[in-house]
Amino acid sequence: MAITESVTIRVPAGMSKYLKAVNPETELIRNALLLYPYILNQTISHGGAAEILGIRKSELIEIYDKLGYSYLDMTMDELDSELETFRQLKKREAAE
Repeated sequence: MAITESVTIRVPAGMSKYLKAVNPETELIRNALLLYPYILNQTISHGGAAEILGIRKSELIEIYDKLGYSYLDMTMDELDSELETFRQLKKREAAE
């Protein structure tokens, strides 16, 4: 478990009642969501955020996935295109 400390944040008055941790799982999800913007803008990595939270990277990715935040931001078509490019490059290397 990660070492914790208390901080004060300013939120709209109606929001404060929702920030009280009901259980450890809810607290973990809340804290993961607080870190997400920093992952998104590449200030920290998923691994770095997971380390802060005291969990494995795969656990953090699963939390975000359940909330609808995909680890991979490619569509299936984009992924297929990337894989095809990779295969073509491998073929060229093998031929050389």
